[in-house]
Amino acid sequence: MPNPVRTIEHLTIAMPDGVKLAARLWLPEDAEIRPVPAILEYIPYRKRDGTRSRDEEMHGWFAGHGYAAIRVDMRGSGDSEGLLDDEYLPLEQEDACTAIAWIAGQPWCDGKVGMIGKSWGGFNALQVAAHRPPALKAVISVCSTDDRYADDVHFMGGALLSDNLWWGSAMMAWQALPPTPALYGEHWREAWKQRLDHLPFFPAIWAGQQHRGEYWTQGSICEDWPRIEVPVFAIGGWADAYSNAIARLLENLPGPRLGLIGPWAHHYPHQGQPGPAIGFLDEALRWWDHWLKGRDTGIMREPMLRAFMQERGAQQADRSGRWIGEASWPSRLITRRPMFLSPGQLWWRPAPSADLAVRSPLWCGSGGGEWMSSGLPGEAPADQRLDDGLSLVFDSKELADRTEILGAPELVLELASDTPTAQICVRLNDVAPDGSSERVAYAILNLTHRDGHAKPASLKPGEFETVRIKLNDCAHAFLAGNRIRLAISTSAWPTVWPAQDQATLTVRTGEAALILPVRRPRREDAALGFPPVAMAPTGPVKHSREPKHERSFSLDLIDGTARLTVDGDAFGAAPVRFEEIATDFAHKLRREFSIRDGEPHSASQTVTHRCTLDCEGMEFRIEAEARMISTREGFELSAHVQAFEGWVQVADRHFNETIPRNLV
Repeated sequence: MPNPVRTIEHLTIAMPDGVKLAARLWLPEDAEIRPVPAILEYIPYRKRDGTRSRDEEMHGWFAGHGYAAIRVDMRGSGDSEGLLDDEYLPLEQEDACTAIAWIAGQPWCDGKVGMIGKSWGGFNALQVAAHRPPALKAVISVCSTDDRYADDVHFMGGALLSDNLWWGSAMMAWQALPPTPALYGEHWREAWKQRLDHLPFFPAIWAGQQHRGEYWTQGSICEDWPRIEVPVFAIGGWADAYSNAIARLLENLPGPRLGLIGPWAHHYPHQGQPGPAIGFLDEALRWWDHWLKGRDTGIMREPMLRAFMQERGAQQADRSGRWIGEASWPSRLITRRPMFLSPGQLWWRPAPSADLAVRSPLWCGSGGGEWMSSGLPGEAPADQRLDDGLSLVFDSKELADRTEILGAPELVLELASDTPTAQICVRLNDVAPDGSSERVAYAILNLTHRDGHAKPASLKPGEFETVRIKLNDCAHAFLAGNRIRLAISTSAWPTVWPAQDQATLTVRTGEAALILPVRRPRREDAALGFPPVAMAPTGPVKHSREPKHERSFSLDLIDGTARLTVDGDAFGAAPVRFEEIATDFAHKLRREFSIRDGEPHSASQTVTHRCTLDCEGMEFRIEAEARMISTREGFELSAHVQAFEGWVQVADRHFNETIPRNLV
């Protein structure tokens, strides 16, 4: 790195109402003499200990290359004052605009600010850009979305995601941790007690908003694309749950924009798993230098979309494949080719009509892996034969040539249900000559939402309707000799909560078609590539052991009860000691799912968290458990959060809520 860097461990930024947000700052050593542009990351994940090493790798790198890099804890989180009521609230966005104005006015800043973030930080970077703060000049948004209802951790296709419970309870556990006493000051215990007393029941808040309405449209930038005028670099990974937004951002944003999609899970690309990881910080530097310093780095001469074209190998540490580029999106060079359904087969031409019924066991979908993967073993979809055998399956003939697709496959079906509520899961799979089946893309649709998520409507049993289902975006090469498979099931457990009824669906073939976005390989793709991974050094850390991660599935062959257990270190992060600040942090997470075939209301989910924090000779522990079951009429959610200082219990919070089901 060309510039010596100095770090300010803790500073505060005052909001108009007097609340102070806590920040950590990295500066080029001479920034007060030669002011530089600034880069802001704004998230609720504890700058002091929660994301410390990750922050140092990235923000230290930016500072070493001539930027002021600042990492801010949101209101009510980490070492910031105030209370956090929910995600993506207008107040969160207003605070960010105030912080940007404050940063731009500092003596070490030249008045230009960029915003970067992953996940929550990627969301609010786009949301803040829509407010047009004058000093904000460019954005890098990683693993984020433009649509809070359709493409976030709460609902998928109008079905309630099981991740809603574990993620919401994780937020409760993290929010129950105290601010750092030495940084916050003498009133830290009072602030901690206020947080504990105010702790929101996040999973219930989100599960109660079952249809697309004002709650979700607030903060969904797809509601008004022209509001964002600054340049946007949108980044994601095929193994993550947030890659769909990138194509929409490229298609709809009015200003300069680029997209990048690698093979990665929910990570910044320089930490990308599965690999190959890339020198993302170099790529980000090209972006910042272009838009914040006015240098011609060539970044805007890259294809609008660069994506990793994957081949088979979901369980590999590094995916097989190559980088490809599209000069514009949607690409005029991609051909949408239909494959028509006939009993057991996919054809490139229309087929005779037939009515085919499917009623999957409720535990079908157990081979689906995680909705949002961290790249850990077992989180990728397993061999899909586990679920294909419980589904209605259509196979192509063996392919004579390599066939590549890029974009969102779409399925047009004529179907009928024997019940007023039902869900459908469709999977596009790559079948090798040995019969193994790898998932390429999938979609889940609550069929009462078939005409939209704002005003769902019950199905009329026995009545055929045409339904269009858009699968997740993907880039995949089917090799010659392999087969393309479409699998249709009536369950996707435990990815989503089961529908109110266990339906039998009847699919009418003939005109039914799977439409593939076929892309021809191009010679110019060979020139695409990225530098090797580089990042700033981190402070000394020690791990007491290797990370633990266990995943097991069992099926009772007598009563039909299926159980899935996921247990280990949250996000695969082993307990860590930050030597520089004499702080230890650990987070253990266990999730247990159960369902019995034939009884959709036997489904249950239990999540337990254990967070421990040892700083300045003080020990803190959070024990949190959340549970969810359903009846035909409602979802029953409960949680229990205990907070300890040493062995003294300082809080014991119980939460219980029953939420009526409304076609979910």
